[in-house]
Amino acid sequence: MTQSRRAFVASGSGMVLGAALSATRVRRGSADADIVLRGGTVFDGTGTDGREADVAISGDRISAVGPLLRTRGAVEIDVRGLAVAPGFVDIHSHGDASLAADPRAESVIRQGITTIVVGADGSSRATGSAANGFAAMFTRIERLKPAPNVASMIGLGAVRAEIVGNGDRRASPSELRRMVGMVERALKDGACGASSGLEYTPGAFAPTNELIALCAPLARRGLVYATHMRNEDDRLLEAITESIVVARGAGCGLQISHLKTQGPRNWSKLDQAFALIDAAHADGIDIAFDRYPYLAYATSLMNLFPVWSRDGGISAFLARLDTQSVASRIEAETRAKVELIGGWDNVQITAVSAAADRDAEGKRLGAWAASMAKPPYTALVGLIRRNGGNADMAGFAMSEENLDRILAHPRGMVCTDGGAFAIDGPTRRGSPHPRGAGSFPRVLGRYVRERKVLTLAQAIRRLTSVPADRVRLSERGRLSVGKAADVVVFDPARIADAATFERPFQYPVGISVVIVNGRIVLRDGQRSRAQSGRALRSDPKSAG
Repeated sequence: MTQSRRAFVASGSGMVLGAALSATRVRRGSADADIVLRGGTVFDGTGTDGREADVAISGDRISAVGPLLRTRGAVEIDVRGLAVAPGFVDIHSHGDASLAADPRAESVIRQGITTIVVGADGSSRATGSAANGFAAMFTRIERLKPAPNVASMIGLGAVRAEIVGNGDRRASPSELRRMVGMVERALKDGACGASSGLEYTPGAFAPTNELIALCAPLARRGLVYATHMRNEDDRLLEAITESIVVARGAGCGLQISHLKTQGPRNWSKLDQAFALIDAAHADGIDIAFDRYPYLAYATSLMNLFPVWSRDGGISAFLARLDTQSVASRIEAETRAKVELIGGWDNVQITAVSAAADRDAEGKRLGAWAASMAKPPYTALVGLIRRNGGNADMAGFAMSEENLDRILAHPRGMVCTDGGAFAIDGPTRRGSPHPRGAGSFPRVLGRYVRERKVLTLAQAIRRLTSVPADRVRLSERGRLSVGKAADVVVFDPARIADAATFERPFQYPVGISVVIVNGRIVLRDGQRSRAQSGRALRSDPKSAG
């Protein structure tokens, strides 16, 4: 017997054909609500199974949820056979990098993501200083009118760069006091946590005790320290241990960013990594982690080179390459890094800044070097020189089995770790990692429907209430009366990512409606002119 669409949507398994949306309008004066979504299977974001119900939206709020509502909407949309969920929350996004160029944030909205949390990996657009404060940044975001909501952490690397600079030295006591003061001001103005990027400069030069001091202001607000750890391959376990030491010393929660076991020889360390995380949780540490659903990471090509060689910035790095005794050590350590992830063809060049190197974008470094009859390391150094270090990569280094387990772990959640871009306009450039266009639909398609790593209800919770609670956004992440009207409607039988490493500029399929703060921004694949996102400040009193 064929399973009904409603049974499929409620259970999150099976295959049925997509449903077409239809809408009716009534006269504005006779409407009780602005929008009513009729007959969908509603998931409230808490992990409970879906139930057939109507959802009414008045202004920017959910005004009613229930079966066969008598409420009449100025716009009514038939969503029978589709899932209705809170708008997705991306806890680790780099979408702020391109919002000024294109506030539509197409690749974000078309995934059903209605809130992005930026300021990740130790880098934020504001630092909390008098000259570069979060209040002013949030005002700029409001004036920009982006399509998604935007919350931000304070980047501890950005703070260090402003006070200490890019060199490898300890902060003086007075510098440390100034840095702590900047974190305090940022949190007071609404920053939703603090982040570090300990494989990047200058964050890599911050000692553990500095991180503890900078994270201490998080504790009384119930906010978390999110860390791109010092290492994600051979010294992964030591890096997790240090992260736990920071959280314990500061008394704050810990969010491990994009948890991974990088390089085949480290894949077996996942059990030990989980053991450290579970033990810390049992010991009272509020610990969790996130991950994008792909087997390749993305970073700067500069990260192939050892951290010590990047001390002082790109000019100092290039000078070291010109000193033979130092250059030979840099080359040896860089080759070892590439060997760890499986060789030069496991490095894909994704973006460059020099026009002369545009042909390299999207190509594997080994094959690209061979096409020019150059050794790969020589080609890499040339690329770095010509681009002043401004070139990016994807590294293919992770295990599918481990990814399944990371997504399934009870303290795991989903992120994109990606930027915001479009298939047209100023943000279509390079060959970006497909996670920026496909992460959330990929989880719901590949890892829920196909691989059955999570149930549909479990996955929706990981995409909504869990990340919203983590960064104290109390009005987001749940579909219930009084909450902000951020809503996504999708077909669980059809939702899927379409972007690939070879063709990244492809939008996902299966998402029918996206609503941000009560305004329809996406419907049947068509974007409206509405850009109703807001700057979101954390509510440190909320605990979810």
